[in-house]
Amino acid sequence: MPSLCRDCLSHSDATPPGAAPRCALCRSPRLVVHPELFELGIAHMDCDAFYASVEKRDSPELRHLPVIVGGGRRGVVTTACYIARIKGVRSAMPMFQALRLCPEAVIVKPRFDAYAEASRAVRDMMNALTPVVEPLSLDEAFMDLSGTARLHGAPPAVMLARLTARMQSEIGITGSIGLSHNKFLAKIASDLDKPRGFSVIGAAQTAEFLRERPVSLIWGVGAVTQGALERAGIRSFADLLRWEKRDLVARFGGMGERLWHLARGHDRRRVTANAPTRGLSNETTFDTDLGDVEILDGHLWRLAEKVCGRAKARGLAGGVVTLKLKRHDHALLARRLTLRQPTQIADNVYRTARALLDQSMDAAPFRLLGVGLGALVPAGRADASGDLLDPGAARRAEAERAADAIRARFGAGAIVKGRALR
Repeated sequence: MPSLCRDCLSHSDATPPGAAPRCALCRSPRLVVHPELFELGIAHMDCDAFYASVEKRDSPELRHLPVIVGGGRRGVVTTACYIARIKGVRSAMPMFQALRLCPEAVIVKPRFDAYAEASRAVRDMMNALTPVVEPLSLDEAFMDLSGTARLHGAPPAVMLARLTARMQSEIGITGSIGLSHNKFLAKIASDLDKPRGFSVIGAAQTAEFLRERPVSLIWGVGAVTQGALERAGIRSFADLLRWEKRDLVARFGGMGERLWHLARGHDRRRVTANAPTRGLSNETTFDTDLGDVEILDGHLWRLAEKVCGRAKARGLAGGVVTLKLKRHDHALLARRLTLRQPTQIADNVYRTARALLDQSMDAAPFRLLGVGLGALVPAGRADASGDLLDPGAARRAEAERAADAIRARFGAGAIVKGRALR
């Protein structure tokens, strides 16, 4: 039986069946044993509580404390460390509810520049293993390592264990691996044993593994879809298997055909490198409703900077600026404007979003403000020509790029716009 030690990275093709679940060399209990371990090449890597892990790495005094990354008391949890999760804290939970469950938690405001930097370092390590890396977000990605054993002199499973070991020693964060024969099952596997997990779902075990599992495991099945499935008597994969394909399609449309295939563990989607990002956005929820346009303006600039910082880091620009507003009664307002040319300059995004905000102030006060950049294109197509209607735009863009270079050398706080202090 093939086996792999995740601590000393020793591996064997002939571990005796029923052997003690410890590495023969280092006696570590973190031994992966699976009959298809060295045959599978589709993986999903998910960083463990990514934002909270970066915060603990950069502030060692937080290491043994419950940490919640998110906004103020009227905000929501962006992520929580595993100590806080034991208390029931979850991502997207209202902050007041999280603090009721874990009153001793340390609240940390997100630092997206730090997370983007750590993400780039992880991405570089993945790209060194295979050119076929499909990022899903800053902290997770699919990889196709099929056919890379000869290149690396080791099976994909061994290279994945080396990846997570390097992430921990060189970047200071941990990750969990799911290894299988398709994307659907690899993503499920990566959630089975977090944190620092390494789970395998082989082709031979797929039907048995899925049969009694809940359909909520399916990526994209949220509360609404789950409710519709339950009304049809579908709670597990076994329930799905009792339906004919035509009946599922008649009841659920295109989703029905997808469900029929996934119930049997079928997923023909390929891991696609450089899959296009649809949009970038950042938002903030205020502690109290805000109706002062000058205070909102300061938040607007900071959000535009964050969005454009992410665009610059990814080599992207956007042709559509969006503004998201939520009123005190939770009514949501969305505004958008198409630009004359794509941009990644925060000043351009800010000015466009400010015009949209001015048009919306009659609905103030607001409890949430968000800025987004859509219709993304490669950065080479950004800000290609001057704006004849705004002769000062080129000068401001040049100043912003100079400020970026200074921040890159001396730190994010080296230059701060006056409006950001509001």
